[in-house]
Amino acid sequence: MKTPHCHPYPDYMNISELLTEEQNRLLGEARRFVEEELEPSIADHYEAGTFPKEAIARMGEAHLIGSNLAGYGLPGYDEISYGLIMRELERCDSAFRSCASVQGSLVMYPIAKYGSDEQKDTWLERLGKGSAIGSFALTEPQGGSDPGSMETRAEDRGDHWLLSGEKRWVTNGTLCDVVLVWARTDDGVRGFLCPADTPGVKFRSINRKLSLRASASAELSLDQVKLPKSAELPAARGLGAALNCLNQARYGIVWGVIGAAEACYDEALSYAQERQLFQKKLSQFQMVQGKLADMTLAISQGQLLALRLGQLKNAGQLLPGHVSLGKQGNVKAALEIARTCRDILGANGVLLDYKTMRHACNLETVFTYEGTHDIHRLVVGQQVTGKGAFS
Repeated sequence: MKTPHCHPYPDYMNISELLTEEQNRLLGEARRFVEEELEPSIADHYEAGTFPKEAIARMGEAHLIGSNLAGYGLPGYDEISYGLIMRELERCDSAFRSCASVQGSLVMYPIAKYGSDEQKDTWLERLGKGSAIGSFALTEPQGGSDPGSMETRAEDRGDHWLLSGEKRWVTNGTLCDVVLVWARTDDGVRGFLCPADTPGVKFRSINRKLSLRASASAELSLDQVKLPKSAELPAARGLGAALNCLNQARYGIVWGVIGAAEACYDEALSYAQERQLFQKKLSQFQMVQGKLADMTLAISQGQLLALRLGQLKNAGQLLPGHVSLGKQGNVKAALEIARTCRDILGANGVLLDYKTMRHACNLETVFTYEGTHDIHRLVVGQQVTGKGAFS
């Protein structure tokens, strides 16, 4: 019987044996890219509150953006391979997974699903290569959990649209070439592709963050922004289209946060095996071993849950409730693992020389964004009871 291994990348249940040769190959390529291209500078960017914009083109060249889409130079990987890529990006930092997730799932996916041929021709290949950057604007200053109350308006002026409103927490906003804006019209919510240099469009960086510091978060003001009729995503009808895009991104989160948890676990395990305390290794103490055992279980459960959701998505059977179960379950587990690992690291755990506290801070945001933990619990509750409890 093969002995389970937990170091340096925890796979106690030998889940890698359930992956295809191609999936394992793509996993290895993504891991090497992250270790060589992203890891060396992430602590400095986190401390400075900056995102390495040049990394986006390198991620595109490595097929790490929109990798589950096909055509327009995109590789069309299966959904498990896509999930593995999201896991490797977030193993480095949530900022990289967020960037790729927004670009791929919240901009490229809606263009591919709801866009016109002209929109696809204009944007998909460039976004996939990372030579253009996209952002997604749905959340507004008054709150994100009730997008149906949005106040941003798009007025049909016959030969053009006129957009006005405010958006907040726009990832990639200060970096982007195009932003997908969701706005209310007389016929319901619609999506509009708005070039970032359009007159009346203004992005403002959100600074002084204590979490996701390396992510480019922005506020967006739209002041009588004139867009051609061709800017509307023709097949996106109603708020459900925007929420469908969010479910694509949330699926990536289910995988991504496991990467963050694994990174913290690996660091804490290595530290415990080297740290001397009371004339023995920290890893020899019963309470430390108990914590490591609990985290091994939680990571294994999260890996298996993500894999099962990937199988369902490949089969076209993944439901919004499945994604909500995975998002709230895996993010909560990852956050608890990061906090436990910080405890094992002791005072050293608050230093940027270690990655665990950075992941713990980032996961506080992931716990809230793209549907708060409690909102996803209510989605699952509605699925299992048949009764809504959102009001």
